[in-house]
Amino acid sequence: MHNLATEPTLQATSEAPVVLVPRIELHAFCDNQQTGQLLQVAATDRRMSRAHVSIQLGGIPAAIQYYQTQPTPNVLVIETHSNREQVMAELMRLSEVCQADTKVVVLGHVNDVLLYRELIKAGVSEYLVAPVSPVSFIDSIANLYHDPKAAPLGRIVSFVGAKGGVGSSTIAHNIAWITSQKRNIDTIITDLDLAFGTAALNFNQDSTGGIVDALGQPDRVDSMLVERLMTKLGDKLSLLNGPGTVEREFNIEAHAIESILNVVRSSAPLVVVDVPNMWAPWIKQTLVNSDDIIITATPELPSLRNAKNLVDFLKSARANDRPPKLILNQVGVPKRPEISPADFAKALGVDPIAVVPHDPQSFGLAQGNGQMLFEVAPKAKATEALTEIAAIVVGQQKGTAAKPKSKSFLANLPIFSKKNK
Repeated sequence: MHNLATEPTLQATSEAPVVLVPRIELHAFCDNQQTGQLLQVAATDRRMSRAHVSIQLGGIPAAIQYYQTQPTPNVLVIETHSNREQVMAELMRLSEVCQADTKVVVLGHVNDVLLYRELIKAGVSEYLVAPVSPVSFIDSIANLYHDPKAAPLGRIVSFVGAKGGVGSSTIAHNIAWITSQKRNIDTIITDLDLAFGTAALNFNQDSTGGIVDALGQPDRVDSMLVERLMTKLGDKLSLLNGPGTVEREFNIEAHAIESILNVVRSSAPLVVVDVPNMWAPWIKQTLVNSDDIIITATPELPSLRNAKNLVDFLKSARANDRPPKLILNQVGVPKRPEISPADFAKALGVDPIAVVPHDPQSFGLAQGNGQMLFEVAPKAKATEALTEIAAIVVGQQKGTAAKPKSKSFLANLPIFSKKNK
């Protein structure tokens, strides 16, 4: 099993993943309409899809009145503009109607370390200083149920093609190889194309079909089972793939893929998911729940149309996430009319992170040998483009600075801010 404590960390744009909020009931009582609207945005986020959220106005007084006759939820979020003495007095009255197992989160407007200490001592689960972003709020709620001793979650980066034959799988496998071999980051490739997946072929391995065994018992999948089902491709690279056969029919449930990926991401800092070019509920959910999505397209009209549909859908479904990234592949095919990268980007509203030139000789040689492009043509322009993509995937591109993860109470305190400088 990989030891994440000694692994290189993904940096810069690769912010730590936000844990999904479990199936809980969350009630929020806000002091003003603006906060209520912010929490409503958070409630519609993909990471809160399991939670049942109710948002009301009125602050602590409204909560006290409401719970005179109603049981309190799993999580109760209350907003207050009061000072320290007033907040403690209001919480004392709230405690008389609040069940012992309810986790209380206070969203306050006073940045006061003494208030924080008193609240924690009184049994409050978290104190957040307003304003908070939707993702910061979700992160705080998720952390109420996340074991701090558990291994850090790895990032899930899904690669999907705008249409068949654009080279998404080949790029995904090469990126995973570069991150593991050249950047020393433990990486797991998960090939979700059970019938026609090429990951095993590209690495000159037999198709073990390990992921099929996991799909048959998703609720029983754990890190030990995943470790046993994976194929080691090197010290830092592993593969979880399908059988690569059409002799079986596969009925894939969205929750099964989600369960498996949640376990896989606890085994390595980076999980590269090779998503097949098809559309089904489990494909949709896999993409929506990824930390980052990379769409590979070729400079042709069908590819542009499909990429546009994907980008529009993903931006809508992932309003609080980074937008999908675009790779233009196989650019410069002789005698083929092509859409220029500039026109492609303008129509899509997304600039490509890389333009990979058409290089059938290098890619063909690598594929025929079961090797990666870096191994057979380290100085090729296509190899240079793939290396740049890998740098972007792990967040180490030039000129990118790390951003604070959240606006929790402690993060705002001067004493903690100085320690982080």
